[in-house]
Amino acid sequence: MTETVQDSRHRLIEAMADLLWERGYAATSPRDVMSAAGVGQGSLYHHFSGKHELAVEAMRANVATAMADNPEPTGDGPALVDIEDRLLRPRPGTRGCRVGRMTQDPKVVEDPEMLGIVSDAFDTMTARWRRLVTAAVQQGELPDDLDAQQLADTLSAVIQGGYVLSRARGSQEPMDSAVHGMVALLQAASTHQARPDGPVAPDIHPQDIHPHEEQS
Repeated sequence: MTETVQDSRHRLIEAMADLLWERGYAATSPRDVMSAAGVGQGSLYHHFSGKHELAVEAMRANVATAMADNPEPTGDGPALVDIEDRLLRPRPGTRGCRVGRMTQDPKVVEDPEMLGIVSDAFDTMTARWRRLVTAAVQQGELPDDLDAQQLADTLSAVIQGGYVLSRARGSQEPMDSAVHGMVALLQAASTHQARPDGPVAPDIHPQDIHPHEEQS
């Protein structure tokens, strides 16, 4: 396989990955993908049987990107600091989650293969949160009676909810408020009342967290 052919396959996957994030599967046509990738119909059907096979590869690419942004915990350093750093990592709230947005596409939800990719991605991410929470408990940073699975699910829900609110309001503020609020709650629950290093989230209380009033 020549380098040019390899490049065209990569461009097709990259273009479809971006269009899935921007528009979703149902609203993306093969013509849209070919135009964005700068390739002809012959290249598309040389590499893939059709839109579905290309979308599956593109979804896997989007999942890989999301996983790279939230890698497997290394076990180095305080686990609670790692949790807070991951929560505070910049996220484009109004663009939505590369993976989470797929759950809003009816064609994806109806397709076992594509839905399985999304479901597995969330299982993997939640498992990483759970390992971090468990480590924080073992390190004495969080109460030992805390349910690690429940908190892991909550952390995932806070981030996904932040995306939904940011898109609904057309503003980054709801995402930032959600993750900073979660950090404040973790710090309040922590047996260590201050981070040993790094930024400290603002003193936000649950009753202060509310959707932005400006209409999108």
